[in-house]
Amino acid sequence: MTALTAPRRTTFTETSVGPTFLRTLRSELLKLTTLRSTWWSLAIAAVLSVGISWLYVSASDGGYAISGVVASAQFTMLVAGILGAIAVTGEYATGMIRSTLTATPRRAQVVLAKSLAVALVVGAATAVSYLVCLAVTVPISTAAISWSDPAQALLPLLFGVVSMIAYALIGMGFGLLIRNGAGAIAATVGVLFVAPIAFTLFALGGPSWQWVVDLGRYLPVAAGGDLTAIPTGDVLVPALTLAAWVVVLVGAGIVVLRRRDA
Repeated sequence: MTALTAPRRTTFTETSVGPTFLRTLRSELLKLTTLRSTWWSLAIAAVLSVGISWLYVSASDGGYAISGVVASAQFTMLVAGILGAIAVTGEYATGMIRSTLTATPRRAQVVLAKSLAVALVVGAATAVSYLVCLAVTVPISTAAISWSDPAQALLPLLFGVVSMIAYALIGMGFGLLIRNGAGAIAATVGVLFVAPIAFTLFALGGPSWQWVVDLGRYLPVAAGGDLTAIPTGDVLVPALTLAAWVVVLVGAGIVVLRRRDA
C-alpha cells in the first residue's frame, strides 16, 4: 500500500514559466500611465515647453524656433526628474512594491522594465510637446529652420528628447536609492537645479577655483545643454556624461533593491 504524500509546493521562482520581460514592461506601463500624477507632470511639462518656447522666440524678435524649443528643457527637466522619482517612490508609499516583487521576483528585471517604461512615456511626451512647440513658434520666427542640416535642427531636437529621458531616469535612480518621495525629489532637484548654480558661483573666486567650475560641466544639465547646442558639436563627452549618471544611479538602485527588503 503506497503511502500518500502531500504534493510538493512549487514556489513562483521555481516554476519554469514566469512572467516575461514584455509582460513586466506592459505592467509597468499600465501602472505609470494610470497614475494621475503622471498625466499632471506631462501636462505641466508640455505647457512649460510651449510657453517658454513662445516667449524665447518672441523676446528674440522672431529668433530661431529650434533654439526656443530646446531652451525649454532648462525648466521642464525638473518635471521629468520628479516624474521619474515618484514612479518608484509612489509604489513604496502605497505598499504596491510588495505586489510588484511578488509577481516578478527578479528585481533587476523589474527595474529595467520600469526604466524602459519611464523612458518610453517621457520620450513620447517630449517628442509630442516639441512638435506643438514648433507649430506655435515657427509662424512667429523670422529665421527659417535648416532641416537639410541635421546639426541645426534634427539632432538638437533628438538629443533634447534623449536628455529629458536621462533626467527622468536620474530621478528614478534617486527614487530607488532613497525610497522616500520627498527625499528623492529633493535629491533630484539638488542635482539638476541647485548643483549647477552652486558650481557657477565658484567662478566668483577667481582662477584658483576654475577647476570647480570646469567640474560642473559634468553635471547632467550641463551635459544636456552641450548635447542640444546649435549647431550640434562634439556629442561624445556630454552623451557619456549623461549615460554615466543614469547607469550609476539606476545600477546602484538595482543593487540596493536586491539587498533590502521591499
